Amino acid sequence: MGVDTAMSEDVVIKLVNIGKCYNIFAKPADRLKQMFWRNRRKYYSEYWALRDISFEIRRGEAIGIIGRNGAGKSTLLQIVTGTLEPTTGTVTRQGRVAALLELGAGFNPDFTGAENVQLAASLLGLTQSQIDARYDAIVEFAGIGDFLSQPVKLYSSGMYARLAFSVAAHVDADVLIVDETLSVGDAAFTQKCMRFFDQFRSRGTILFVSHDTGAVTRLCDRVIWLEDGSVRMEGAPKETSEAYLAATYAESNPSARFKFFPGSKPVRADDRGISLPANLPNPAKPKLEIFDFNPESAGFGEGGATICNVSLRAINRDGTALLEGGEEMELVIEAQTLTPLDNPILGFIVKDRLGQILFNRNTYASHPIAAQTVPPHSTIIARFHFVMPLLDNGEYSVSSAIADGTVESHTQHHWLHDSLIFRVSHAEHGRGLIGVQMLGVDLHVTSHDPMPSQDRPE
Repeated sequence: MGVDTAMSEDVVIKLVNIGKCYNIFAKPADRLKQMFWRNRRKYYSEYWALRDISFEIRRGEAIGIIGRNGAGKSTLLQIVTGTLEPTTGTVTRQGRVAALLELGAGFNPDFTGAENVQLAASLLGLTQSQIDARYDAIVEFAGIGDFLSQPVKLYSSGMYARLAFSVAAHVDADVLIVDETLSVGDAAFTQKCMRFFDQFRSRGTILFVSHDTGAVTRLCDRVIWLEDGSVRMEGAPKETSEAYLAATYAESNPSARFKFFPGSKPVRADDRGISLPANLPNPAKPKLEIFDFNPESAGFGEGGATICNVSLRAINRDGTALLEGGEEMELVIEAQTLTPLDNPILGFIVKDRLGQILFNRNTYASHPIAAQTVPPHSTIIARFHFVMPLLDNGEYSVSSAIADGTVESHTQHHWLHDSLIFRVSHAEHGRGLIGVQMLGVDLHVTSHDPMPSQDRPE
């Protein structure tokens, strides 16, 4: 392995037919026998953690890796970083690779935080002069205060993660490899990490592994889905995450015979044919254009029921295609049963264009003990009454679903991605996923001029 001089300068990591095989011995004595017999007899069985993995990562890309536990994600990352040799295939790299696979790897629990900064930074390849130049920035980013002078064995998991991430974030890597790092920190730490990733993308490449498809969709340009050690799908974050979600539901219901609906050509709001009126009411609030229910959206489910319609309307005024953020609305989901359903559950998820979940709700949250069996060929209508948040400009989607059972144990009958699209325009709240409706803003200035007016210089 090493740097392939023939590799394009834009390609920073290249994997060709990577495979990793482990020898599994039934008992310790078999390992000893294998040492004597070498390759003349086999006292082990082979377990292939990875098979025929090939892909390229280009400079400036953010690539997501998703998959169930045991799919081979961590093994793949260890091979990419060079800490594990593949059984077959080659991996080539260009530039410095920093891996956040195990935060705090190399930390000495008896050393103080300050001493471990020196130790970990040197292990990551920084010289002493580089460590000295970046020490204050590392400490400030970690934000653990006086605990810096205490042994790290006294740290909480969140403090430990803060210090370790801070060190790794300051090594000037060309490629940053992250494996579920964000799950160990608090909310403030997670947000700081995400801001760092956003900044890092302008100069480097990210390989990001997570079970959080929302974070993967937000951060990544392309997603690779691993299943049983092989690449099952590679593509755009939204489509790949949706396919993974559908497969996860199917695998959690082994007795279910799921049907998958690939959907028609993606429908954008511009194709749905709704025009804005000339005079917009109340320009201080974002305006919402609601587009038609799309029954041909991609989806999945066992097929015991079908979602027939999804609509969104204002509560306190006549229906119109143009609604406003901050007003009371009603989202209605209508479904038709095809088989008997025990304790039906209807729900929805609102996502932004990156697939980030903004809010969601289901009927089980309000009626957890409303046990009933609904016969086939029945119509079920769920109405959700809420105040629409103030959203930023852009397009949003409503995914809807019908299942039966409980939230913890249920059968998914019809999940419809992007069943309803709405567009927000004329939003004025600026940055952020949502805005807060201001009931009033006051600015008051009190002068405390110590100098009497007659003594002021002309």
